[in-house]
Parts: sequence; C-alpha cells; structure tokens
Amino acid sequence: MKRLKASYGCPVELALDFVGGKWKTVILARLKEEPHRYADLRTRIDGISDKVLTERLRDLERLELVEKRSAPDASTVYHLTDLGESLRPVLDALYRWGHGVAEALPATIRQA
Repeated sequence: MKRLKASYGCPVELALDFVGGKWKTVILARLKEEPHRYADLRTRIDGISDKVLTERLRDLERLELVEKRSAPDASTVYHLTDLGESLRPVLDALYRWGHGVAEALPATIRQA
C-alpha cells in the first residue's frame, strides 16, 4: 500500500491516495451495495485475482474505509466504515458517469 504523505498540494491527490487504482474503487462500489463475504466479492468482481483482492482489502482496512465483521454463521463479512460510507455520493457519481459513457460509446457493462 502506498503510504499517505504528511502534506498534499491538492485535495484530489489525497483522495486518490485513498481510493486510487483500479481495484480499490471497484471493491468500494460493491461494498456500497451491501456487505459481502470474501468469496462473494471474488465472484462479483470480474478479473481480480485472490492475491490482489486480499491486498486491496487489507489496504482499505488500513485506510479505515472497510472493516471486517463476524456474521452470525461465523463467517467474515466486509463492510464500509463511516469513513467509507462518506464515499457513497462519490461512488454514486462515478457509477452514473460510467453508465453515461458506456451508452455514448456504446460499451457493455456486465452486471455480476
């Protein structure tokens, strides 16, 4: 995981240190829908390897955007923290923007 700097020249630079990269934002978008077990995330995120999913989940936990909780059946469930929930409007905007661009291209968005 990239270390956070003590000083940033722009708020967007700080935000991208938190959510930048292909997989972190996709994981956050899936967890925005609802909490997921690891295996559910692995199934719902097309093209991500086990290694990368594990690494990105750990990164997101260290950044306090995602937290693990025990489910009633003793499994582990990942969910957004309050800080992660604060990204909900940003993730919603990216979702809408992506759909609009897909329609304009046209491109297909596969729903998992």
